[in-house]
Amino acid sequence: MFAALVLPLSSEAVVALPMRPALMALVVVAGLLFVTAAGFRGSLAVLPGFIGVLCGAMTTLALLRDPGIAGSAAIGFWAMVLAVWLSAALCVVQLASMRPRNKVSRRALSLAVPLLFGAVVFYLWEVLVRGFGVSPVIMPAPSAAAARFFTSLPTLGEDFVQTFIRGVLIGYAIGCGAGLLVAIVAQRFAFLGRGLLPLGNFFSALPLVGVAPIMVMWFGFDWPSKAAVVALVTFFPMLVNTLAGLSASGHMERDLMRSYGADHGQTLKKLYLPAALPFIFNALKINATLALIGAIVAEFFGTPTQGIGFRISTEAGRMAIDMVWAEIALAAIAGMTFYGLVALAERATTFWHPSYRT
Repeated sequence: MFAALVLPLSSEAVVALPMRPALMALVVVAGLLFVTAAGFRGSLAVLPGFIGVLCGAMTTLALLRDPGIAGSAAIGFWAMVLAVWLSAALCVVQLASMRPRNKVSRRALSLAVPLLFGAVVFYLWEVLVRGFGVSPVIMPAPSAAAARFFTSLPTLGEDFVQTFIRGVLIGYAIGCGAGLLVAIVAQRFAFLGRGLLPLGNFFSALPLVGVAPIMVMWFGFDWPSKAAVVALVTFFPMLVNTLAGLSASGHMERDLMRSYGADHGQTLKKLYLPAALPFIFNALKINATLALIGAIVAEFFGTPTQGIGFRISTEAGRMAIDMVWAEIALAAIAGMTFYGLVALAERATTFWHPSYRT
């Protein structure tokens, strides 16, 4: 950090860092905190290192507001970025190696590590794009995409309803529900299982870009065609995983149910379905991402003037790449939230599974 006090900040004539008192103070504080953190081990090094990272990041981002530095950053600026990145990486490594005994602390730490790692990635993205003067048509800065995201919330909301609420959720429910019911029937009648599994492998290998236009021609340009694509791509993962799960119970458990005189319905309810729950939720989590991908790809082949896929296609053609990234962020947030809800439901219903035992 201290090297930035003497090294040039830009290839152009700009005000040197010693002539910027506030920023020079932040650089000095960050450097001292980095030195302090280097003198400690374990958790004691995290706090000064983290504060130093904040000071260094604030300094570099403030310098990028200078038109003479943005796009023409020199070795002094990149020395600060390198120091911030290395210190942040050490903080993340140190946090990841900590093993707190308190349950609340463990949960807080499990959230802090990925959040800090993600913040470092976005910071590097921001300074690299703005520092090297990358064209926004090629790669916009995260700040530009975030600004476009918040200024386009009404449009994004309409796209979210069209793609996720109408296309993804309805198709997800139909595909997963049908796959589960067919798997239960196929488990009851073995010849169906032997016949459906090869078909499942065949349809799973079909290219989505080939199926989507067919669904659009069959069901029209509105959301039903997108729901049909989602139902198709989610049906067979659910079928295959559920069939595997229904066969997961052991011979001893099945013999025990027969010794109790249980009929097939009772055995299904008390043995087969509970044993299959981890497999079912595995399919639900896989389908949570496949469904969103399927709906977005289907919108590239025909849709009303709404939808995430439609907006990405049209805005990319207009070179509005910041809006494209805003739509990508919307899809990522929706997908992660949906996956997280499924994972929470899995944890609440399969807490007895050995994978959750501590």
